[in-house]
Amino acid sequence: MDSRSNGTKKVRRAPHHPVWRFLGFAFIGILFLVGAYGFRVFSETKTAVNGTYANVTTASAEANSKLIKDEKPISILLLGTDTGALGRGASWGKGNSDSIEIVTINPQKHKTTITSIPRDTLAKISGTGEIAKINAAYASGGEETTLKTVQNLLNIKINYYITVNMNGLKKIVDAVGGVDVTVPFSWSDPDHDGGDFTKGKAHLNGTRALQFARMRYEDPKGDYGRQQRQQQVIKAIVKSLLSAKTLTSYESVLGSLKGSLKMNLTFDDLLSMAQNSDYRKAGNNIKKYTLQGNDAMIDGSAYQVASTSALQKASDRIHEQLGQSQETLSNFNTRLNATNSAFFDGTTTSYYTSSSSTYDTGTTSTYGTDSSAYGGTSSYGGGGY
Repeated sequence: MDSRSNGTKKVRRAPHHPVWRFLGFAFIGILFLVGAYGFRVFSETKTAVNGTYANVTTASAEANSKLIKDEKPISILLLGTDTGALGRGASWGKGNSDSIEIVTINPQKHKTTITSIPRDTLAKISGTGEIAKINAAYASGGEETTLKTVQNLLNIKINYYITVNMNGLKKIVDAVGGVDVTVPFSWSDPDHDGGDFTKGKAHLNGTRALQFARMRYEDPKGDYGRQQRQQQVIKAIVKSLLSAKTLTSYESVLGSLKGSLKMNLTFDDLLSMAQNSDYRKAGNNIKKYTLQGNDAMIDGSAYQVASTSALQKASDRIHEQLGQSQETLSNFNTRLNATNSAFFDGTTTSYYTSSSSTYDTGTTSTYGTDSSAYGGTSSYGGGGY
C-alpha cells in the first residue's frame, strides 16, 4: 500500500547507538590488563574470551587467523542488538540489529575505518530474498544472514563479526562499579522503573546507565542529545577501565562478557593484535564514515535508500582499506536504482520497485555525513567519541 510523505523538512540524523561500537572494542582493552597479573589472569581472560566464540560459515577460522599472523588488513562486522535488557528478554527472540558497522583494520597503513550502515537501509535479505530494512536480517538469520546481506550490499568480504546486546552495557557498567555522569536536564521515563532523572551530577548503576544512554523522545535534541549522553557513559567506562579499582576487579569485568557478546575472533586472534604494534597504531587512527541515503516512506515505514554512487563510494573505500582492487557494483540495489533514476534526480516523488509497487518519498536528505575523524569534532552533534 502506498504511503504519502509527511512533508517534513530536511533533517540530518545522528547514527544509531554509537555505544555499541564502544562495547565491541572495549573488551579488547581488557587484554592489555593481562600483563599486570601473570598466568592466572591470562588463563581466566582466555577462558572468558573463548566463551564468547561462535563461528559462522564465511572463510575458515584458520584462514582468518592467518591474516592476523601475517599482519594483513582485516574486516569486522560490529552488530548491536536491541535485546537483553529493559524487558527485552527471550520472548523478543533474536531481535533486530540496532547498529550495523563495518570495521577495517589495516596494520600496514596504521589506519582503522568504521563504516556505519543505517539500520533502515533498503536491502535484499540474504537467504529469504525479502526486500526489507537491513536490520531485519538479524531477526531472519542472526549473524550469518546479516553478514551475507551486508557483503552482498557492498560487494565486500568480511572476516569477523562481534555482536553485543543491550545487557552488555548494563553488565560492564556494574562490573566497573558504576559511572559518573552529568544529567543535562530532568526527565521521567514512565515505561521503566527508576527512569526518573534529575538535572545535575549523578552516579549510575548499569540499569540506569542503559536508560540514560538510550532515552531519545524526551530529549529536545533527539538523536543528537542521545549521542551526547552515550558519549558521557562511554568516557566514564573508559576512565573506570583504566583505573586501579578496575585492575583489582578484573574478574567482574571479564564476567561481564558472558552472555552479552558473541564473536568469531578467538583469544589468540585478539592477543596477536594486542601484541602487534602496527595493529595498535591502526587502532589509534580511526576514521568514521556513514553510508549516505535518501529518506523514503515505504508502506508507512521510514526507509533509507542508498544511491548507487553512495554504495560504490563505500565499497571502494573498504576495498582500498583492505588492499583489494575496486570493483563496479552490480547487485539488487544498483539494478533497482537504475530503474528508478527519477527518484534520485528529483523529477518524481515516487520510488518504483521492479514489481511496479509505488513508494512515495519525503524530501531527500543526507543520512549523516560522509566522514569525520574519530575523536575529533563530529557533525552528528557534539564532540568526538
